[in-house]
Amino acid sequence: MTDRDAFVARLGGVFEHSPWVAERAYDRAAATGLTAGTVHSALCQAFRTALPREKMQVLRAHPDLAGKLAIAGKLTADSTAEQASAGLDRLTPEEHERFTALNDTYTKKFGFPFIIAVKGLTKGQILASFQSRIDNSPEEEFETACAQVEKIARLRLQSMIPGDENA
Repeated sequence: MTDRDAFVARLGGVFEHSPWVAERAYDRAAATGLTAGTVHSALCQAFRTALPREKMQVLRAHPDLAGKLAIAGKLTADSTAEQASAGLDRLTPEEHERFTALNDTYTKKFGFPFIIAVKGLTKGQILASFQSRIDNSPEEEFETACAQVEKIARLRLQSMIPGDENA
């Protein structure tokens, strides 16, 4: 296994189900040193320079919040932990119904699931953000979702590469 293969195997899931981001970031990350900050910068550069359709694939790879995959236990380990940290695995029936309705409306409007870095947020904060962002334009929401994907990647990297909390 090459260093590139090991890098992609370890970090290929940082951008949800999108190992191509790590593949494209490897040379830049290896040249600058493998800290959470430098790896995040390299991954984000690879993501930002991707074609719009490639970015859309990354957005569409994310699961719905508190959606069917979560209920069926089919989220990635990272997504499961992130959603549980915000209490999304312990919704009341009414809260679950609200999330389901918002997920459906949002996905129909934008063509990808609602994405937010949930770590450190409460259910109420997530719902408030969901409700405010649903009124964004498609262009504005695409940019917001991409920024959230990058934030999720940073948080994941901080847990994977200790000692670089300011990534």
